[in-house]
Amino acid sequence: MAAFDYQNCSYPVSKGKQLAHREAWQKIAKPGNWWTGAQRVAVVQAVRDATACQLCKARKGALSPFSIDGQHSGRVELPDVATDAAHRITTDPSRLTGAWIGSIVNASFTYGHYVELLGVVVAAISIDTVHRALGLPLAPLPAPAPGEPDGYLPPGAAIDVAWVPMLTPQTLTEREQDIFLSAPATANVIRALSLVPDAVRQLHSLAAVHYVPTNLVRDFSSSGSLSLSRPQIELIASRTSALNDCFY
Repeated sequence: MAAFDYQNCSYPVSKGKQLAHREAWQKIAKPGNWWTGAQRVAVVQAVRDATACQLCKARKGALSPFSIDGQHSGRVELPDVATDAAHRITTDPSRLTGAWIGSIVNASFTYGHYVELLGVVVAAISIDTVHRALGLPLAPLPAPAPGEPDGYLPPGAAIDVAWVPMLTPQTLTEREQDIFLSAPATANVIRALSLVPDAVRQLHSLAAVHYVPTNLVRDFSSSGSLSLSRPQIELIASRTSALNDCFY
């Protein structure tokens, strides 16, 4: 089956989901603000490697994941700090800490590097989870596009209620004016990726086909494009969040 074709899937898959997945894969393959296309694709591979990583399993079973050192499974050509971050976010996100993020951020692995990596991890997990739920093989990794990251840093970003710098609707510049969908306020889960505006745009795109459009989250009469009712959607979302030890 071609990547994101879904024609031979046992369950109906909407055209919108197909297009959103293809678009996400294409964007992952392109250079971002802080990582090359090849490195961004390597982050997806790290996410997949993490599911069978023995070090991650040992950390998951430990009282503290920070008490166990070792080598991650896989063949990813990323800096060690990036591989470790991708594995930790994938397998044990509820026990990440601000102190850990502060300890890994430096001149060569900035907050921008971390947030962009986080955005790729979120997209990869979202799409791969859909495939696993449908009983489909994971999509082949995209071919990386050439080019270098542009190093763009939104000038209004600052640390306030989170561990990483974020934007507010009041600090947006023209380049990222669209990322909060013109709302007077926005959720922290959206703001968390705002240091890398394209990561927020990607989150909006996938949320619209996996959940509901982010600008409709507070409208409980809307179920977006899904055939489930909004109460059914929220029941599944709440149960999933509980199983994943989601903070919210």
